[in-house]
Amino acid sequence: MRLEWLASVDSTNEEAMRRARAGDPGGLWIAAEHQTVGRGRQGRVWTSPPGNLAVSLLLVDPCDPSRAPQLGFVAGVALAASIAGLMPPAAVRPRLKWPNDLVAEGGKLSGLLLEAAQMPDGRFACVIGFGVNVLAHPAGLPYAATSLCALGCATTATDVLDKLGTAMAEWLQRWQGGTNFEAVRTAWLSHAAGLGQHIRVVSGPRELEGVFRTLDASGQLIMDTKTGPVTVAAGDVFLPSISPGDRPKGRKIEDGDG
Repeated sequence: MRLEWLASVDSTNEEAMRRARAGDPGGLWIAAEHQTVGRGRQGRVWTSPPGNLAVSLLLVDPCDPSRAPQLGFVAGVALAASIAGLMPPAAVRPRLKWPNDLVAEGGKLSGLLLEAAQMPDGRFACVIGFGVNVLAHPAGLPYAATSLCALGCATTATDVLDKLGTAMAEWLQRWQGGTNFEAVRTAWLSHAAGLGQHIRVVSGPRELEGVFRTLDASGQLIMDTKTGPVTVAAGDVFLPSISPGDRPKGRKIEDGDG
């Protein structure tokens, strides 16, 4: 895959989509030292100061459009493996918080933002945005944030991207355009935060509480509530160990941050 580093850009996701509309064939990483209009899921602001990693991967016609949401899980597994490989041996390994955050020691370390669009010429473009707190992390979020630096990991955005590029290539190959999502789902669950624990989910107007049991075959969250099993297609998950009592402040084919 190709890689372009930019000094500054409004949003790496926006730039990747612009490249798609201009005819780029995909397989392109766009990274930036600074984003002026970084964003996360539901239009939230994503702060990306110099030293942190802001990068997006453009894929063109990677799968049938109906399977595109699976790319968020592919990216999550690759990201978790990449970060784990950079952390000190004694450090607690980061976990994936459904559907697309990476958390470690009680704080959000990274997020993903998956977007897709049909191009005028019929091609299907998917952009996966990654935001990783490498040197710094923001305050004032619905739940705590952290960074690799705060976790005692002496690394750089370039190091993270090197690992991530290798892991994404590996997991895209395993995924096989969505025909082997079960391998991705199994790997994602092995990194899952809150699995088997009591969680709170805010999904639109609904607020649910129960035990996180598993993901279904399409990646939807299944939880046991007092009234029985519930399947959640999209929402904000709050883990007691990360966000006790907090509530979210609250496009795309899947929820994400990046």
